[in-house]
Amino acid sequence: MEKTSDPAISGDADWAPFQRPLFSEPSVRHLTRVGVVDVGSNSVRLVVFDGAARSPAYFYNEKIMCALGAGLSETGRLNPDGRKRALAALHRFQLLAHGMEATPLTAVATAAVRDAEDGADFVAQVHRETGLQISVIPGEEEARLSAQGVLLGWPGSYGLVCDIGGSSMELAEIKGGEVGRRVTSPLGPLKVRDVKGGRKGRRAFIKTEIARMAEQLGAQRDRLFLVGGSWRALARIDMDRQSYPLHVLHEYRMSTKSVRATVEYLRTSNHSELRSRCGISSTRMELAPYAAEVLSEVVRAFRPHDIAVSSYGLREGLLYQQMPQALRDRDPLIEACRFAEAKDARLPGFGRTLFNFIAPIFRSLKPEKQRIVKAACLLHDVTWRAHPDYRAEVCFDNATRANLGGLKHSERIFLGLALLHRYKNKREGTSFENLYQYLAPEDRRQAEVLGKAMRFGAMLWLEEDSIPGEFRWYPKKKVLELRLTQAAWPLLGEVAMSRLKSLAGSLEAELDLKMTA
Repeated sequence: MEKTSDPAISGDADWAPFQRPLFSEPSVRHLTRVGVVDVGSNSVRLVVFDGAARSPAYFYNEKIMCALGAGLSETGRLNPDGRKRALAALHRFQLLAHGMEATPLTAVATAAVRDAEDGADFVAQVHRETGLQISVIPGEEEARLSAQGVLLGWPGSYGLVCDIGGSSMELAEIKGGEVGRRVTSPLGPLKVRDVKGGRKGRRAFIKTEIARMAEQLGAQRDRLFLVGGSWRALARIDMDRQSYPLHVLHEYRMSTKSVRATVEYLRTSNHSELRSRCGISSTRMELAPYAAEVLSEVVRAFRPHDIAVSSYGLREGLLYQQMPQALRDRDPLIEACRFAEAKDARLPGFGRTLFNFIAPIFRSLKPEKQRIVKAACLLHDVTWRAHPDYRAEVCFDNATRANLGGLKHSERIFLGLALLHRYKNKREGTSFENLYQYLAPEDRRQAEVLGKAMRFGAMLWLEEDSIPGEFRWYPKKKVLELRLTQAAWPLLGEVAMSRLKSLAGSLEAELDLKMTA
């Protein structure tokens, strides 16, 4: 996950296992604030990215549901009311971007504008009245950019990216960090809604189009990545159906069985009540049944191994397009956590020292769990400004809901629980207890040990690169040995000793304390 092909950027061994920070490098500094406009068939959106270049924060995010593509199938032209609303939105976005120093904006238009006979006229009017230059991209290019957005969050992934907009749906292969074959279709819910012949006519149209796409792409049995607002709406409905408590759409997983159950749940539910419970706009809810018909056939035709929702898509793909390869190769989770530490921690850089100090306790963990330990160490002090009575809960909430790429929901909960134990010995009595069930008992124990190790290690601050000592962990003997330097020994006061004993208790280990020269 953290390899890089550029030795000059990767830094020397002193930075292992974290690698030298990239967000301050001249080669990526121009990515500090990037503005992107997506003119879609259903919505027009401005996103301004900021922060860590590899896993950027959403500095600003605004969407206007303009429905440019409404009625396009009958008239061949953009929706007149939608066109006025889109023009007003784009004028506003251009002014906002100037104020945020995020110009020039990168603006693209997709299916509605490229298919409408007055699409070129609209693009010219936007440029004339706002100065914004919109690129109208072909469907295959839209598929490529959406797939690159998925790669921003899942480096090196394998699978099929399915991006649905208002008037089109694209499929793209991703293999080992590269985008492969791509195909586009008129299967956006606005287009599907206008198909003649009712449900039977829609079903025949959808089946024919997906059969054509499947013939071009061949067998696809890896993960299906869902990109687009209609898919996110269906994921919210799936969460509601299962009373799923972690309302984070990115990396939310579904199975083919759960998709079928949710399609039926949508069909038989009161849409007004469902929309209110799930926080879905009326416009999106109106299109959800048509999107559900499309997804049912996609799943039936391609039979994916599993299904993951991606909040990253075309807009993130445009950012990914601007990244040097050395940046693309980085782990988005570690880069985001490192940036958070640099911005908010009291002693930036201590997270690396803390990781090196507690690492011997976690040597047996697999690499995918080791990276969560690294992330926790980087984040261990970023919420110190919160009131002490609520600090543990703020840590958990931040870890489970923050914009962090490359993190499964179970890993979010593990990270949150470890950070909760960074500030609190007991996890009972919090408002998050309903989430603990999504971790196996051994994972809950490991998160507790990690949190308590950080809780103790945080009391041994000397300076950024100073090594206070070392742990030696003998799991078979159940002995936790702590070797502290003579300079660090006075730090082992009453509170620190209490925390050390608590850590040993969670490990069910005996303590062995030694002073080194």
